[in-house]
Amino acid sequence: MADVKKIATRQSYGEALRDLAEEYPNLVVLDADLSNATKTGVFKKAYPDRFINCGIAESDMMGIAAGLSTTGLIPFASTFAMFATGRAYEQVRNSIGYPHLNVKIGATHAGISVGEDGASHQCLEDLALMRMIPGMVVMCPADDTEARMAVKAALDYVGPVYIRFGRAAVPVVFGDDYKFEIGKGAILREGTDVTVVANGLCVASALEAADKLAAEGISAEVINICTIKPLDDDLIIASAKKTGKVVTAEEHSIVGGLGGAVAECLSEKCPTPLYRIGVRDRFGESGPAGELLKKYKLDGQGVYEQIKEFVAK
Repeated sequence: MADVKKIATRQSYGEALRDLAEEYPNLVVLDADLSNATKTGVFKKAYPDRFINCGIAESDMMGIAAGLSTTGLIPFASTFAMFATGRAYEQVRNSIGYPHLNVKIGATHAGISVGEDGASHQCLEDLALMRMIPGMVVMCPADDTEARMAVKAALDYVGPVYIRFGRAAVPVVFGDDYKFEIGKGAILREGTDVTVVANGLCVASALEAADKLAAEGISAEVINICTIKPLDDDLIIASAKKTGKVVTAEEHSIVGGLGGAVAECLSEKCPTPLYRIGVRDRFGESGPAGELLKKYKLDGQGVYEQIKEFVAK
C-alpha cells in the first residue's frame, strides 16, 4: 500500500477541530502543553480565544473541561493517550464519567506506533480503561476520513466521548462517501471463510492480509469497528454466523480492548471460535514505528500469517 495516501489521525484531529469551529461556536479546545504534537495548535492558531493551554497538568485539565461543560460549552481535552487515561483516570472517571458530562477527550500518540518514545508513552491499555467507565463512548478511527467524521459525531453526541488518535501516518481507506455513525461498523470486504474485525491502523493491515489470503483461496470478511463502545453486536454476530470463525486485530493489548469487547459479545450471544491479534500482555519498547509493528505482527504480513494459522487450525 506504498502508493496509498497516508495521513496521521492526530493531524486529522487538529484540522477537524479547526474546520468545525465555525459551525460549533461553543466548541473549545484544551491541551496539556502538547499542542504541537496533538496538532491542536492548528485550532489554536485559528481560534486563540477558544483555546486553553492547561500546562503539564492533565488531571487539572480534565477538571477544567468538566467545569466548562456545565456552562454549555463543548470542551475537547487533548493530550497523549498515556496521560489522558493513565495520569488523569480518577478525574475522567469521577469528574466527567460519573456526572455524565458533555466532555470529549482527544487522545493522541496511542499504541506502539508512537515508536522511539518507548514503553512509557506507548499506551496499550487506554481503550480497556475507557470502556470500563459507564456511559463513556469509545472510538478508534482507522484513517483520516473516519477520524474527521468521529470528531463531528462526538460534537453532535451529548455525553462523554473518548477518541483515540495515532502518531504515525496511516493509509486512507475510506472515501468521502463513507457514512459514519457512532455504534455502527462497516463491512469493507465480503468473505465466507473468516471474519476479521479491526480498528485503527490495523484496518489497513487487515485489508492487506485479506488480499494475501484471497490469493491462497481463503475468503476473509473484513469489518471496521471504530466504536468499541457501544459495539455493533448485530453486525459482528451476523458475520460470525456466516463465516464460523472470527479474528480481531488492534494496536492495543488483547486484554480489554476490541478483542475483549468482541469476545464478550460472542460468548454471550453467538459462541464462535475467536483469535485476538494485538499486543499479548506485555509492554511496548523503543524503536521505529514500522519495525515495531512488524515485530509485534500488526503489519499486513503479520496479520496475514496469524489469520492463516488460525484458519488452518
